[in-house]
Amino acid sequence: MADNDSVIAAARGWAGARMALATVVSTWGSAPRPRGSHLLVHEDGRFEGSVSGGCVEADIMAVAAEVIAGAPFALRRYGVADAAAWEVGLPCGGEIEVMVQPVSAEGFDPALFDAIAAARGEGRALEVATDLTTGRSRAEPLPGAFINRYEPPRRLLIVGAVQIAQVLAGLARELGIATVVIDPRGRFLTSERFPGVTLDDRWPDEAIAALRPDGATAVVTLSHDPKIDDPALIAALNGGAGYVAALGSRKSHAARRERLAADLTTDQIDRIEGPAGIDIGAVGPAEIALSIAAGMVRALHDPR
Repeated sequence: MADNDSVIAAARGWAGARMALATVVSTWGSAPRPRGSHLLVHEDGRFEGSVSGGCVEADIMAVAAEVIAGAPFALRRYGVADAAAWEVGLPCGGEIEVMVQPVSAEGFDPALFDAIAAARGEGRALEVATDLTTGRSRAEPLPGAFINRYEPPRRLLIVGAVQIAQVLAGLARELGIATVVIDPRGRFLTSERFPGVTLDDRWPDEAIAALRPDGATAVVTLSHDPKIDDPALIAALNGGAGYVAALGSRKSHAARRERLAADLTTDQIDRIEGPAGIDIGAVGPAEIALSIAAGMVRALHDPR
């Protein structure tokens, strides 16, 4: 799954300028960026995004400058670098194919950026098809085309404004995952403890129902209080959240399963990752938060 949020925002901010869009259309081996990743180049040389993490960007920007100046769209393939070609190779050992097209009606229609942003704002995915023989992209089916799917933005709803939540919210921010911390206890839920994070003091079941979790949303309960955590888990599972996890020992999770049996099916309860996160032998709030973040990322990359 490619993260193109900054590219979409930049394209909308640069509307009216001449631009070129580079896109990873194929990968082989240990490619540094996934298929669908973008690099956007402005006519004045500014750029946003990445197609290789820095390995071939200089060459791609040179091609983009030619496309902006009127050259036709281009396809470039990059492989393992040797000593003479370090600047335009991939030392990681992978291979990528990159398309560079004008941001125009003849290439990547500028209106597509607004359509992608609108779909993501509504929690919908949008597919854009590109004819690799003409370099034209449209939000409509094209036979034999390269399809780039723009998923809804990833979100994290943390229930319980505890110390682990403080670290987890910071990790989510670095991962580009929009985060809401939910807790009806005002003393816990303060902007001083959670700077730059959206705070919601409603009861969790009410808050989660209003936030409408989807397959790109993770819900993690951390309060250790069944009166807070249990309603949140019920709302998350009934709402279709992509990842649901609950903090606690195996013993406490067994008791949780018994409590939830009155409101959820066994299949729903089985979706709860409890204890929350990947087992890394975590000790302390920071490591526990790291294990939960890893479990969340794994689940959102591999929805069931």
